Amino acid sequence: MHRMIKVESSAISELGYDVEQSVLYVEFKTGALYKYLGVPEAVYTSLMRASSIGSFFDREVRKKSYRYLIVREARS
Repeated sequence: MHRMIKVESSAISELGYDVEQSVLYVEFKTGALYKYLGVPEAVYTSLMRASSIGSFFDREVRKKSYRYLIVREARS
């Protein structure tokens, strides 16, 4: 199980991580919720400590081509 934590970012509102499943949960400011699969815990820890969460996420998660599922679409 995971809990969501509010973060300071212009693009991301909350992050969560499921250690047992190695799943990163990302809720964007748009309301969209994504689930990134196979993300190592070290990446999540570094993401939470990054001076720019959005830049780190883009560089170390989005561009690394982790598989993802859209849990909830963005609000229209």
